[in-house]
Amino acid sequence: ADTTSARNGGPRFLATLPTADALESLAYRFVIVGFVFWTFTLIAGAIWANDSWGRYWGFDTKEVWTFVIWVLYAGYIHARATRGWRGTRSAWLCITGFATVLFNFTVVNMFFKGLHAYSGLS
Repeated sequence: ADTTSARNGGPRFLATLPTADALESLAYRFVIVGFVFWTFTLIAGAIWANDSWGRYWGFDTKEVWTFVIWVLYAGYIHARATRGWRGTRSAWLCITGFATVLFNFTVVNMFFKGLHAYSGLS
């Protein structure tokens, strides 16, 4: 079966994707929704930590990286909404935020000690 398009020599499925502008707009909307949930998570986690340990913030590795992610996405939303960042700059900032989320859920969980270390490798 021929999986390439005769028109551009690339995979056929690429022709079915929305435009780059539409994908960027969709990504921005997903980030807004995720940012609301991430903000709630930070606030709820701080309240829970205060009830459990008598402090809102302990500078645990997971807490710090969760805040770093929040700052990255806040910067992305701010840059796109007020500075007019679109296209490549906006996309790279969004990708950096997502890579940081992956880092937080994998590397931080497996290789850093702290209250939020769940891998059992430590």
